[in-house]
Amino acid sequence: MKDTQLYDVIAFGAHPDDVEAVMGGTLAQMVEKGRSVLAVDLCEGEPARHASRGVRASQASRAAQILGVERVTLPLQDRLIQDTVPARLAVARLIRIHKPVLVFTTLGSGVHPDHKAVTDIVVNGVFYARLPKWEEIPEGESLEGTEAHEIQRLFFGHCRMEPPWSSFDFAVDVTRSYQKKLDALRAYEAVFSGDQAQLLDKYTAEDRYTGSLVGVQYAEAFKARSPLLVSDPEVFSRSRFG
Repeated sequence: MKDTQLYDVIAFGAHPDDVEAVMGGTLAQMVEKGRSVLAVDLCEGEPARHASRGVRASQASRAAQILGVERVTLPLQDRLIQDTVPARLAVARLIRIHKPVLVFTTLGSGVHPDHKAVTDIVVNGVFYARLPKWEEIPEGESLEGTEAHEIQRLFFGHCRMEPPWSSFDFAVDVTRSYQKKLDALRAYEAVFSGDQAQLLDKYTAEDRYTGSLVGVQYAEAFKARSPLLVSDPEVFSRSRFG
């Protein structure tokens, strides 16, 4: 990845494996359409439960290759991620440099504090990215050499550790890319081993259930930061119950 490369999509997760679990199928299909995708982990996910230090990073690299995305890691600490001004600015800097059209992240309510934090960090980082004149603001020097950038859409996927959603704004049919998603997740032996191996079955069950709600085999659910707008209501796929 070049430092100044432009990306159509940036997907932020708290830890390596978060974006794969929540939106791996969606990202894989965007890559198949020719979109450029950057996955950003806020931390290295260390210490990993089932591996020594550094193993999870190599597995994250392998998972990115499977999905066809690029990957970078920010230097925050697993378990201690907080919504701070420096964290917001780090996200804003990536957005201003890579100028995505779409930004994805996970929506957490606090079961894992890191997952709650990443939601707030990205929401605030997206807002910071669009503002000019940071050279006049204390700590604004971290955005030196970048220009304001306003994304088109911010979407949230359902974090797998959180309570189920009663509703969502839209779902993506990921049936055709689901094997890639599973292969990417299985790359994380540092995470999904021992008593944690059963998590993959639970993730698959959620995607299958979401798919059943929209009439497909597997789907990933999303909420939007702001109301969705279409120029033609016929863009929506058919629903079994109208």
